[in-house]
Amino acid sequence: MNYGMIGYAVPHSKYPAGYHCNPSDPLPFMAVASQKNSINIYHMGVYADPRLLKWFQEAHAKASPKKLDMGKSCIRYKKPEDIPFQLIGELAAKMTMEQWIALYESLLKRGKKTTK
Repeated sequence: MNYGMIGYAVPHSKYPAGYHCNPSDPLPFMAVASQKNSINIYHMGVYADPRLLKWFQEAHAKASPKKLDMGKSCIRYKKPEDIPFQLIGELAAKMTMEQWIALYESLLKRGKKTTK
């Protein structure tokens, strides 16, 4: 649990520097939250990697009849039956931990934020 959500993060044992906003926290990668009006899936990779975002938007259009409701890293669904679970699984597998760490560090070095 992190930020009140079920979270998947890079542990300090693999990335000791932690999250730049709070180094005592592990580097976040994905999270799932049940909000008042939606079920939200957060994926830091779609925010940080424009190619991954483009892939996801195109794949979502093919996988779901519902219009994509998305923020920077937040993908919102009104009902559980609206979630294209197979696509979310593919998204989770598209970026390895090592790829996420490398992208995160490259963005930090260039001075770009990787937060929501």
